[in-house]
Amino acid sequence: MRLREGFPGQRLHVLPRLLVKQAMQRKPTSRMLVTDAGYFPHAARHGRSRAAGAGETIVIMCADGGGWCELAGVRHDVGPNEVLIIPAGVPHSYYAAADEPWSIWWLHIMGDDVPDLLAAVGLTVAAPTAPIADPLRAFAFAESICDDLARDETAASLTAAAGAAWHLLAQLAAERDGRWVAREPIARVKDYLRAHLAAPVNLPALAVLAGYSTSHFSARFRTLTGFSVTEYVKRLRMARARQLLITSDHSVAEIAATVGYPDPFYFSRHFTAVNGINPREFRRRDKEENAPRPPA
Repeated sequence: MRLREGFPGQRLHVLPRLLVKQAMQRKPTSRMLVTDAGYFPHAARHGRSRAAGAGETIVIMCADGGGWCELAGVRHDVGPNEVLIIPAGVPHSYYAAADEPWSIWWLHIMGDDVPDLLAAVGLTVAAPTAPIADPLRAFAFAESICDDLARDETAASLTAAAGAAWHLLAQLAAERDGRWVAREPIARVKDYLRAHLAAPVNLPALAVLAGYSTSHFSARFRTLTGFSVTEYVKRLRMARARQLLITSDHSVAEIAATVGYPDPFYFSRHFTAVNGINPREFRRRDKEENAPRPPA
């Protein structure tokens, strides 16, 4: 049995149809509106079939694993770091692969600007898929859209999501131009790690995002940074922890969780190894050194 949603760790945001109607009657959301968006990780048995198509254009970006889509009776495979675009009103089916199901960012869009942006991207019913040259940036736009829709359903949030969707399509269009130059893959991975500081380090997934094999990625990352990926992330986390210890009143346990350590004792050991003192002592010394001095 195929599943439409319900995957552990998923994100799913669907606007009420009445709100969609209202948003399409005012600018700027009449020019670009995200009606649905989400993230389905390792979406085993995921699939949809729409005999009459959807009312909106569907954009699916595969971050891991794979799947396939059928348009006009032709099957098209979708793999990691590829985008699939299904125009509004086109009958279709799409399914996650059985052996390695995809993890996908997806959105439904409509509005006056959508046809021109889709024309610039250049994907068609006959050729609906393409590689994403800068997947980290594209996925970041999709994540921003989900964050905006999760915040609330105000006009401001819908406009923010629309802006991110516009920039996503503009990026995909630019990538189709032969003059597009993607950022150096390791620099993009570093951006991703900074933006997802608390996330577990998944070397194979990072290697896929960089476009390398796992062994090549690890070696190149160490060559360019001087650190292993794990050590680099640890130092990013400790830098953020130092900042929070100085600027906030959060407990050590709360700061540990914020930077990706569910176990505060494990966090303290790492903090001490990097900084030479434990978190509480670091905070105490900072307060002493920066305490107001009485006038001479």
